[in-house]
Amino acid sequence: MNLTAKEKSLLEDIKTNEQLCIDKYTRYSEKASKQQLKDIFNEIKQAEISHLNTVTEILNGVEPNVGGGSSGFNASAVEKEADYSEQDKENDKYLCQDALSTEKYVSGAYDTSIFEFAQAPLRNVLNGIQKAEQQHGEKIYNYMAANGMYN
Repeated sequence: MNLTAKEKSLLEDIKTNEQLCIDKYTRYSEKASKQQLKDIFNEIKQAEISHLNTVTEILNGVEPNVGGGSSGFNASAVEKEADYSEQDKENDKYLCQDALSTEKYVSGAYDTSIFEFAQAPLRNVLNGIQKAEQQHGEKIYNYMAANGMYN
């Protein structure tokens, strides 16, 4: 599997972004006030680890399985939290807003890369990861909406 210089550069950027996501979700799961949100952040972190591994494999010349970027992530509905103090809610809202912004950015990086890759199997893998990134954003949005954090 031969990658162009541009493809390698795009993957290196994505790799950096995926590591940042892992770091953020690790910290955010520790700082979140409610267990449900901690669980969401931990679930997303595990998916981001899978994405990082896939991107690293591609950079190392290993051809991943088509659709191998998808982690089976479920963006299902979340429940409204009970007894949410205003201080805890504001803290969690900040974490969610930043996480949602990060997911939008990372999804955009994948979008650009999909258009730049010459090999259809790699575009398919990147497309699968992008879909998972969109599901992460959906899950965060659902949590925010259920808890009155998204206007």
